[in-house]
Amino acid sequence: MKSLKELFRIGKGPSSSHTMGPQNAAKIFLEHYPEAKAFSVTLYGSLAATGKGHLTDIAIKDVLTPVAQTKIVWEPQTFLDYHPNGMKYQAFDEAGNQLGEWTVYSVGGGALSEGDGPIKLIPAHASPDIYTMSTMTDIMHWCEQYGRSYWEYVDECEGSDIWDFLMEIWEAMKTSVENGIENEGVLPGPLHLNRKAPIYYVKALGYKPSLQTRGLVYAYALAVSEENASGGTIVTAPTCGSSGVIPGVLYHLAKGHQFPDKKVLHALATAGLIGNIVKHNASISGAEVGCQGEVGVACAMASGAASQIFGGSPSQIEYAAEIGLEHHLGMTCDPICGLVQIPCIERNAFAATRALDANLYAAFSDGKHRVSFDHVVEVMKQTGKDLPSLYKETSAGGLAKANIFE
Repeated sequence: MKSLKELFRIGKGPSSSHTMGPQNAAKIFLEHYPEAKAFSVTLYGSLAATGKGHLTDIAIKDVLTPVAQTKIVWEPQTFLDYHPNGMKYQAFDEAGNQLGEWTVYSVGGGALSEGDGPIKLIPAHASPDIYTMSTMTDIMHWCEQYGRSYWEYVDECEGSDIWDFLMEIWEAMKTSVENGIENEGVLPGPLHLNRKAPIYYVKALGYKPSLQTRGLVYAYALAVSEENASGGTIVTAPTCGSSGVIPGVLYHLAKGHQFPDKKVLHALATAGLIGNIVKHNASISGAEVGCQGEVGVACAMASGAASQIFGGSPSQIEYAAEIGLEHHLGMTCDPICGLVQIPCIERNAFAATRALDANLYAAFSDGKHRVSFDHVVEVMKQTGKDLPSLYKETSAGGLAKANIFE
């Protein structure tokens, strides 16, 4: 598995797969063909189906058009074999002769892949595998054998500089929560959706403690998700579309329970390890496996993080993560109008509170259970393959078919 630095990325919303990934690809392609006089970018499958709502064309043109004229070709009915989010970049000289061509895939969380074919342009930008183990079961057994915790395995594999990186990530998460609480108004796009985080935050403060906790977690998760939907700066956790879950939980725990940054960073490392396991063995791409791979994985990460920060054993942390993912199995990715707004924002808020429930449920147990986290990851991957494409970020089915303008 690769470094957590490849999982947690600070960037602009609204979509890691549809904006961050294609924009990164455009930067790499431009580095190789800076002399080009024209570019053509063909978007395939899910990337084309919801690309306009996710501002994919704008993200690409922001990089390429200052250099040369750029044409975007939309092919929503064509799905390349390796991944639904396929792209073909072409560069041309002044006479229209092709200088080069590159097919690349946006595989979730802003990450790129050249598929199963020969490696061409990515190697200089790729990081090596640094984790010797890639399943939760193996890592849990290591923790139990040596009396260590998951964050210590992260430290062992990543080295001490990971903590400065995670501190940067934590600061960015806190800023996204606080910005989202302060910012009011309507989110961009045809849905004219009002921001809810500031209202939920103020209302929560007026409730008694037993209800206030839930209200604040809702507010914090909504705040980040609304920042993402408006194109603000967030952290992929593991994606832009699910970026509100972990900050919602950790901000609440840090502020409401006075946990110090050191404890939060240990929890964040545990969350990252969980997300990395899913990314390595299955997928965090909504276009490939549906929203179970985005909000479901974010819930698993936040569940494990909460268990870690409350002193859960390795088996209880694994159980909390398993609960968080298992109860999102089959969740479709069906954004209305192709925007990361309905139902995405609300799903982040509910997944954040579900993560706290998963931690509590696991804490009452001794950590023993029948279905392992690794098995749920396998099931999620297969479930994603079995889902029809209209339920995987194409806005062709599910809630995306609802006529909310009537």
